[in-house]
Amino acid sequence: MSASIRFILALHNHQPVGNFDGVIEEAYQDSYLPFLDVLEGYPSLRIALHTSGCLMEWLDEHHPEYVDRLAGLVANGQVEIIGGAFYEPILTMIPSRDRVGQIRRYTEWLEDRLGAKVRGMWMPERVWEQSLTSDLATAGIDYTMLDDRHFKNAGLVSEQLHGYYVTEDDGRTLSILPGSERMRYLIPFADAQETINTLRGIAEQHSDAVVVFADDGEKFGTWPDTKQHVYEYGWLRRFFDLLVENSDWLRVTTPTEAIERVAPQGKIYLPEGSYREMTEWVLPTDRLNQYEDMCHDLEHDERWPRISQFMRGGYWRNFKIKYPESNEMYSRMMGVSQRLAAARGATADSATLDQAQRELYRAQCNCSYWHGAFGGIYLPHLRNAVYRHLIAADNLLDRAEERFGAWVCANTGDLNFDARNEISLESDQLMALIAPAAGGTLYELDIRSICHNLLATLARRPEAYHRKVLAGSQAGADGAASIHDRVVFKQEGLDQRLHYDAYARNSLVDHFYAEGTPLEAVATGRAPELGDFVDRRYEAVVRSKPQRTQVQLSRCGRVGEHQIKITKGVTLNAGEAKLEIAYLLEDLPREVTLHFAPELNFSGMPGGADDRYFHDADGNALGHLGSQLELTGVNHLGLIDQWLGLDASLAINRPTDVWTYPVETVSQSEAGFELVHQSVVVQPHWQVQADENGNWSVTLTLELDTSLAESRRQNSCEAVTTS
Repeated sequence: MSASIRFILALHNHQPVGNFDGVIEEAYQDSYLPFLDVLEGYPSLRIALHTSGCLMEWLDEHHPEYVDRLAGLVANGQVEIIGGAFYEPILTMIPSRDRVGQIRRYTEWLEDRLGAKVRGMWMPERVWEQSLTSDLATAGIDYTMLDDRHFKNAGLVSEQLHGYYVTEDDGRTLSILPGSERMRYLIPFADAQETINTLRGIAEQHSDAVVVFADDGEKFGTWPDTKQHVYEYGWLRRFFDLLVENSDWLRVTTPTEAIERVAPQGKIYLPEGSYREMTEWVLPTDRLNQYEDMCHDLEHDERWPRISQFMRGGYWRNFKIKYPESNEMYSRMMGVSQRLAAARGATADSATLDQAQRELYRAQCNCSYWHGAFGGIYLPHLRNAVYRHLIAADNLLDRAEERFGAWVCANTGDLNFDARNEISLESDQLMALIAPAAGGTLYELDIRSICHNLLATLARRPEAYHRKVLAGSQAGADGAASIHDRVVFKQEGLDQRLHYDAYARNSLVDHFYAEGTPLEAVATGRAPELGDFVDRRYEAVVRSKPQRTQVQLSRCGRVGEHQIKITKGVTLNAGEAKLEIAYLLEDLPREVTLHFAPELNFSGMPGGADDRYFHDADGNALGHLGSQLELTGVNHLGLIDQWLGLDASLAINRPTDVWTYPVETVSQSEAGFELVHQSVVVQPHWQVQADENGNWSVTLTLELDTSLAESRRQNSCEAVTTS
């Protein structure tokens, strides 16, 4: 037949930095390996493949035979390797120097290991801003792929998207291929013949057409129910058979071949954006609910196809607003990047700086910074991984700058880009970040010896999909459903676990409750707040000595009808993994007591495990870290995480009642709705009675003992030495 079409099958395989080995191994067995097994049986079919650098490093370590097979397919021309930024960052989230550096470093790796000639790159999550063009060109990239949504937002219609376009920035050009949303929803969920029929219809209407399927390789086996559908029921072989059978008019090809053989359809400048679902997920929850309701109300209106093409969602960068915890990771990452850039011109230890750069690049992996159909920022192990690599980079920079021995310092500046000053207290053992303008709270606490941030927390907040949780389970369709359409509950009773926080889950959050307030009301976020200290501005003064630094925070505020003053000091000493926290309450009413309850959070120490538990001063276990405890008249409470090798002990200089409870979120992942442990709250509380001067005070000492982790590290080194 005279009609013909070029079809690009481009797969994107990725696993986040920090994901569990078992999860990646399962994805390998269910998706990456069987896909390669099938593909090798169809040598006439040429595909494009992007594998993120973090996954490729894992594969090369755990399954080098797979990487060798892939190199063979590259050598015989069956697979075109698509490059990208090494550790899959959202490019608009990182500085230009890191964009170019990540892309170049991964291109070099792919050329060395696979013998690939890298001309194109995968755009992580298809998050695009026009200024990226010149950075990609500077990094040696000729083309990238975005969603057709980007082009429609620029004013094009579907009939104009059966080819590719050229764009420009600062005099540098780049080819851009539009990925088909229609193909993303057909493959692999619809019958394979339906994709062929769709391509035939396009071929009959458009000469020299190019159609691109560009989507996750995990759809072929890892996504729920797809392993059976794609492999056991034979969907992939049927699809490949149909592609071969129709090869007289349907040419399965690569991006480079298409660009070399077909002229661009024109030049275009694209507005910022991503794929449609991403621009919806970033919307504030109430606006997303309204958006979904409107789409549902209008989807059967005959005017909807004409209206919907002009619909636009939100802007990816606003994930840093929707989830302030994302902004905390982002600003911390930017600080490390800036420090590394400055060190490049100040030290000759390039080898150590290169190690620090790799740690920084790993911390830029995008998955922890946002949330949609996958767990994303709701997964503690991914957030912990970001901080682990950032702290490791800081430790390496200290080494490169020859910063040895016991030391301590304090710095003040706008550390989280909110136009207000924050304070960092740093030593050879710890780093504490404090936000005076946000309740004088402690929002990051890094233990440098184990590269762990004890405050990588996440608050409980409404999500649009919580309406589905409240509505309950619905019957699913037969076969494999798109991940965007599934409604699956991994635990029962999730509707009863939806609780929301009115403040960030930091430490030194200063609460006042009514007398007799029960733990359950506090734990579920339903306890009325009598004071105005939780998130209001504190004045801050930093006092430093050579081996000791302190920030003193003070605020005059209200508790009910009473005006009082709180002063709290946080002290850090050189050479000690210890925080000293002192509270002084002044101008207290003489005739009444006030129920004062400062909150501390501990993240990365999960509940429900026998080797993670509370203990008293004598070391007696009091329950796992997910326990709700109501302790009375204690002076000590410890939290042990034997997996981390950490014992966090809180000593208090006066008898204290203490509440503990877990912070758990109901969140969405590819496997369904699930309950996720985010942090452990330890909340000492007192009925405060004024002394003769109208004052009351208490001192808390938080000691962070990592001797168990250090012992393991030493034993590991000895084992390597003697083996």
